[in-house]
Amino acid sequence: MPVTLSDEARRYIALFDDETDVPAIDCLVDEDRLAFVVPVGTMGQAIGPDGDHVRRVESVLGRDVTIVENADTAADFVANALAPAAVYNVTISENDTTVAYAEVDTEDRGVAIGSDGRRIDLARRLAKRHFDVDEIELT
Repeated sequence: MPVTLSDEARRYIALFDDETDVPAIDCLVDEDRLAFVVPVGTMGQAIGPDGDHVRRVESVLGRDVTIVENADTAADFVANALAPAAVYNVTISENDTTVAYAEVDTEDRGVAIGSDGRRIDLARRLAKRHFDVDEIELT
């Protein structure tokens, strides 16, 4: 599913690429946070040794940065978007709407939801953009 990027998002992607040598494929812009989707297999390079690349990007932009690794399937993408929570399984149900049911370790439910629901909201927005998933529910 093609993702439409704003000019602002394209500028952030260019800066992210300059700082990390990873060409992000998507960028969501919030008031105080940026979320970058990176190609499969590039997560370690995007983060950098001891998180150096992420910290440098955050310093340059003055915003928190979240990185999500892309995936070939909606289920894998949802699991990646909920990381660092331990996601055991994701089932996609397609009826009137497409719902991803993510089985998350009980101890990691708070991590998957995030502060004020920010992590799961981000996962929902990205899953909608990339795989047309309407909802994510934790089980």
